Amino acid sequence: MDSPHEAVIEALAARGFRYAGRAADSWMSFYGELRTTEGDHGCEVWVDPDFFALPRVRLCVVPESLRPIAPHIVGNGGLCYLAAGMVVLDFFDPVGQTLRCLEEAERVLGQVLRKELVADLTEEFFIHWYAGECIFDVQTPKLGEVPGFCLLGREGSRIPVIADDLEITSMKLDLMGFEAKRQRIPAYIVQTDVEPRPSQENWPPKTVADFLSWQRQLDKSCAKKVEQRISEASRKTGKDALIIIKSPRLRYGIQIHFDRSALPTEKLANVRGTQRLYSYEITRIHAMRLDAAYLAQRNIPGMQTLAGKKIAVIGCGTIGGYLIDALAKAGAGTGGGLLTLVDYDTLGSQNLGRHRLGMQALFMNKAEAMRITLRVENPSVSARSLEVDARDAHLGPIDLLIDATGEESLGHWLSRRYADALPMLSVWIEGPGVAVRALMKKPGPGGCYRCLSEHQRAGCLPTVEGGVPHLLAGHGCEGLYVPFPATVSLQAAALGAEMVLAWANNTEMPALRTRITDSAYDLATPDCDVVTAKGCPICST
Repeated sequence: MDSPHEAVIEALAARGFRYAGRAADSWMSFYGELRTTEGDHGCEVWVDPDFFALPRVRLCVVPESLRPIAPHIVGNGGLCYLAAGMVVLDFFDPVGQTLRCLEEAERVLGQVLRKELVADLTEEFFIHWYAGECIFDVQTPKLGEVPGFCLLGREGSRIPVIADDLEITSMKLDLMGFEAKRQRIPAYIVQTDVEPRPSQENWPPKTVADFLSWQRQLDKSCAKKVEQRISEASRKTGKDALIIIKSPRLRYGIQIHFDRSALPTEKLANVRGTQRLYSYEITRIHAMRLDAAYLAQRNIPGMQTLAGKKIAVIGCGTIGGYLIDALAKAGAGTGGGLLTLVDYDTLGSQNLGRHRLGMQALFMNKAEAMRITLRVENPSVSARSLEVDARDAHLGPIDLLIDATGEESLGHWLSRRYADALPMLSVWIEGPGVAVRALMKKPGPGGCYRCLSEHQRAGCLPTVEGGVPHLLAGHGCEGLYVPFPATVSLQAAALGAEMVLAWANNTEMPALRTRITDSAYDLATPDCDVVTAKGCPICST
């Protein structure tokens, strides 16, 4: 053994822990006691030989006062005393960090024994509830019966699914590689205002009777509705039914097995009514959510997503492709919204080094290739492609127009055509990737994209100190291009996506924003609003 391991063994021995050798996974194993004001409790401790992960702690005997369930006690006595990823372990101090973890384990165990952490059972609900998964793909949750079916595996597995758009959900399941054979089952959504908390008297529920008894402790009204739905389902099928409880923050439920009863076969044949209903076995279900609202909202809690918005993106190239992807992840094209993608150009091999699209889209129209990509990666996103010049595009009703082409003359044309009628965001890359910029022009006061050009011609609102360099690569008139890496395109798209979310949330921000992407340059103009330029042919007419 090397010295860090010996030092940990000696330090734990001083605390009364006996070294028991290496476990099957090579972790160091120790036996000793956790000392609390409520008494000492024998435990086994495993220490990561690399000191990179939290030591694992398990009570050798779970006290009767903590049965059948207690906060922070999992499985066969495992003690959850710290959340992995919420602390930074110092593997340069293996002794100190190991002893501190033991002290924290003792502190948490003492609190658990004193019943001070019972409320934590609500936060830990799924640790104690989880048994199986239900695929939940309901875009607009409505109470009552909803379409449901089971995915039938070759080995006899039955994975429940709830969906309100069977075509979209079927596409997702096909993409995920699930079995094609499916069987319809009754499924219901029931709402409660009470967050679930495991019962400390009888856990986990194994039958309908157990589940309803627990639900009555939480919400009698909800329990009554659940019983009514189970009774209704029992008259429709002899196989499976699904109940999903929609609480304020969580989705959980049960899969009822009408072909499996806790009663012996001979007794089951002679019972009817609630006695028979209550005897059916259940599988506890955790809802694996695939609905668009959840996927978009999870990473931006407290903010409005782009669901329901009608957004048109002009240009699906090096900026537009990444920007469209970011908008879709923020909910664009879902909830009744629509993404309109406009580009007349095709993807060539010269584009692959800095485009969102890859080799599978070579020689395809960029707008159509992005539409297909969105459809494959998230079928819930509604998008249409217009394979035309932006000046010939019929966009229809839209809430926001985004110019991601980086073409100044087209930006002027779009400003003249749309800037007075609806919000317009222009996103572009400065020169050979020294900075990225974006301008949001809303109807009313404030300068447009053409105004910014007028100001810059007059020497105002420069991007970087000393001016933007002009650099071209390639050969011949047709092969010349402005070189910059894909990282610059990503930063332009990120800036654009942030400004779109700010717009959707009515967040006040400067109309013109700049990010330096080359550390050799210094910012010349802080983020600011753009005033109308005198003589602007768009704003002065």
